[in-house]
Formats: sequence, structure tokens, C-alpha cells
Amino acid sequence: MIKTGGQSAGKTFNILKESSETLCPEDTKMNLHPRWVVGFVDGEGCFHIGISKNPTMKNGIQVLPEFVVTQHKRDVQVLYGLKAFFKCGIVRHEKPDILCFRVRERKALETIIIPFFEKHKLKTRKRQDFLKFRRVLKMMSEGLHLSTEGINEIRILRESPSTKET
Repeated sequence: MIKTGGQSAGKTFNILKESSETLCPEDTKMNLHPRWVVGFVDGEGCFHIGISKNPTMKNGIQVLPEFVVTQHKRDVQVLYGLKAFFKCGIVRHEKPDILCFRVRERKALETIIIPFFEKHKLKTRKRQDFLKFRRVLKMMSEGLHLSTEGINEIRILRESPSTKET
């Protein structure tokens, strides 16, 4: 049995395999190859740019970039494999039978996730999503997300179709 906790909720969940076997920590150790990770993320991953109201922020708006991979609980070992592979992020419940591997920490996104996908290129249209995601993180590192103009540019970029490289 593996216990996972929410990011800040302090909740603990017990995760079991579909069979009557208990999922042991050893079962979650996977030797993932970068090409496999790229293919898996091409199919199952998401580079999300959230924008939400937050009165504590300078403009009352917060930009929340996150890298997410979602799976049914029967494949939770893959999510823990990704967590071990990238050495960052969390695994948590999204719904009763759905879990996700999520990286929200900007430093980890900038120093681990972005460099990995720059070196090991995605093969599908997800590459365009990644390029937009990378651009938003660069804008944030330059402080552009703190201005109304920067937020508007991020919104336009986020909502633009993934049809060409940005």
C-alpha cells in the first residue's frame, strides 16, 4: 500500500492495484527511458497554463503553469515512475479512480521539465503546447506576468490554437 497526500490538503489516500494484491513501493520503481517518457507524455501529458483571480497578487491575477500526466489508479506505478525519473512533482488523486503526476513549482519546471523536453522533443502537436508553455515560463521569469499587458499576452498565447510553433 502506498500513501499519497494532496499538495496542501494534508489528505492521505491508500492506493491499491486492481487485483487483490497490495501495491508495494518496490512495484513503483521503474527504469524509464527518455524516449518512452516523451512518447507517454505525447499521449497522456498536458502543459497547462492556468490564470485565476487572486487578490493577493499585484494585478489580482495569478498565472499558474503546471505539467500534468493523468492515469487510472491501476497504472499509478507509471506516475510514481515519472516522479522518480524527473525527481520532482507530486502524485495525487484527481477523482476516486484517477491520479495525476503534477509539477507546479516554477523552479522545477524551468530547470528540469523544460530542459528535458528541449533535449528530447515531443513528436505530436503537444510540442506546440510545450513551446507555448515554455514561452509563458520565460515571460514569467522576466516578470511580464506582473503587468496587465503581460497577462493579456499570456491569455492570448494560452488561447491560441496549437497549429504552429511559437
